[in-house]
Amino acid sequence: MEITIKENAEKMLRSKLAVGQFLRVTVTEGGCAGLTYAAEVGTEMNAGDRVVLERDGIRVVSDPASSKYLEGLVIDYSDDLFKGGLKFSNVNTKSTCGCGSSFSLSGFPEIPGGKCNS
Repeated sequence: MEITIKENAEKMLRSKLAVGQFLRVTVTEGGCAGLTYAAEVGTEMNAGDRVVLERDGIRVVSDPASSKYLEGLVIDYSDDLFKGGLKFSNVNTKSTCGCGSSFSLSGFPEIPGGKCNS
């Protein structure tokens, strides 16, 4: 699986994650384009979780349902005053929502009821 973590995100995660902690990334239905990324710091793996990226002590973990949407994921970080935080994008994105918080991916079925479905 190809997941990229940019230098800014790597530096931030290295400074914030304690020993034994990891970043859990999930994909859920939501937003007007159909899918949204969510992330949280975890300390214990849930049933079915797997490590999708491990590099220099940084682990990214995801559940099986979300993992299929992570191919091509790019994780970045911005300390911008208004839109700061972790940024998730995907090279396989087919469309995004006007708010920039949701997306749909090429090769995956559209979520029924998504406002941006074409």
